[in-house]
Amino acid sequence: MGGVDSTRVDRWLWAVRLFKTRAEANAACRGGHVRLHGAKAKPSSLVKAGDTIRVRTGGRERVVEVARVVDRRVGASVAAECLVDHSPPPPRLPERGPVPVRDRGAGRPSKRERRQLERARGRQPR
Repeated sequence: MGGVDSTRVDRWLWAVRLFKTRAEANAACRGGHVRLHGAKAKPSSLVKAGDTIRVRTGGRERVVEVARVVDRRVGASVAAECLVDHSPPPPRLPERGPVPVRDRGAGRPSKRERRQLERARGRQPR
């Protein structure tokens, strides 16, 4: 963990906990969701301290700078020291109004009431 100068990008992404498995990191690289210095990165691309990596995961883009190279999975506190996060803040979730409450003992909702409830919850009625 201490004396590594460079390592594969898929291995580093997995080691610093940006992906749960190395296979996911590898698939993201192959799918073009990982960019190293602005160019698409192959899973075998080498990263070293100071490199900038853009990763699209979980519906948002993360921009991280390699502060320290690790090639084995490390704890969350150590992983936080291995990267500098330059990502924009995640988008805010839309605020929802109060959820309508049915009276206790009112029975099962009718088809019309169920559709109104689903619209109020932000879902598409069936």
